[in-house]
Amino acid sequence: MDFTIRVDDLSGPEIAGLIADHKALMLKHSPPESSHALLLDGLRAPEITVWTMWTGAALLGCGALKEMGERSGEIKSMHTRADRRGAGLGKVMLEHILAEARARGLTALYLETGSMAAFHPAQRLYERAGFAFCEPFGDYTADPNSVFMVKFIG
Repeated sequence: MDFTIRVDDLSGPEIAGLIADHKALMLKHSPPESSHALLLDGLRAPEITVWTMWTGAALLGCGALKEMGERSGEIKSMHTRADRRGAGLGKVMLEHILAEARARGLTALYLETGSMAAFHPAQRLYERAGFAFCEPFGDYTADPNSVFMVKFIG
């Protein structure tokens, strides 16, 4: 499949719909107080870069990198359209984010995801990429509905 990955300015209806779908899916499987997926306004923060993956005019998925300072970052908003899951697109986006983090001189990349069964495929994707479970980081606190992972990339 031919596709492109590009920085997204978050102004198009396609990304707005994908982010809304992502948040709805997270809320389907996590209580609201444990859902840390950002909506568009949160993703527009200056420390966050969002990439989208396209084939022609069709949006396939997205991923974001939040720079946290001290040469560390956090993966945010990894999401693939439901009808495109299982094709390896999440792995490609994750590799893109890892490469960008390295290019920016980051040495640690963190993420938070759900602890429930619905999130196990995402956890396995991250584990295959070398992420390990860790304690809460940044502003996160221990939550039975969340797991935290880190990969040192320095």
